Amino acid sequence: MIRVLLVHDACLVRSVLAEWLRREPGLRVEDTPWRGAPGRVRLLRPDVCAADLEVDSYGVPPLNELNSRGPDGSRPRLLVLASAHRPGLLKRAIEAGALGYVDKEGAPDHLVRGIRRVAAGERFVDDSLGYGFLKAAEMPLTRRELSVLSLAAEGASVAEIAGSLHLSHGTVRNYMAAITRKTGARNRIDAIRISQGEGWL
Repeated sequence: MIRVLLVHDACLVRSVLAEWLRREPGLRVEDTPWRGAPGRVRLLRPDVCAADLEVDSYGVPPLNELNSRGPDGSRPRLLVLASAHRPGLLKRAIEAGALGYVDKEGAPDHLVRGIRRVAAGERFVDDSLGYGFLKAAEMPLTRRELSVLSLAAEGASVAEIAGSLHLSHGTVRNYMAAITRKTGARNRIDAIRISQGEGWL
């Protein structure tokens, strides 16, 4: 039996997907929105976390909290529901060690195949996400820079970003200067606009 935790912020979509997955033999499925996901992972210790990368409750999906080690040393395997048009989120999933990448616009049976492959410790990648992976590889911003810029895009001040990421004010300003330079932007607002246009945020 493969224990699956489905993480999705859209209640209707999550409920329908979970009910559909429960009809598959050999799957035991629980579901949760992102805000409850870390606690559910610790409680349930699933074999696979299948998580939608579009997050309502966080600026940046806390993917590392979904595949952290349990007391027995086991770690859930991570599969993400992704879009080729959001290479920034794909890059975060790669850095978080995701094994499976299912295209949200693809056929539903890909999700089941992906869960079974990832549960077996194998990689699963939808071919249709190839463009997104190429764009992710070309993206000039680091994970930390993306985190800073994501918070800035939500309207956070330098002080709020520093507090949220446990950085000094000067370090945040240095990150913003690097982001502006790397994106070829004129200022912070322009960097946000460019990054959103490229799908990095």
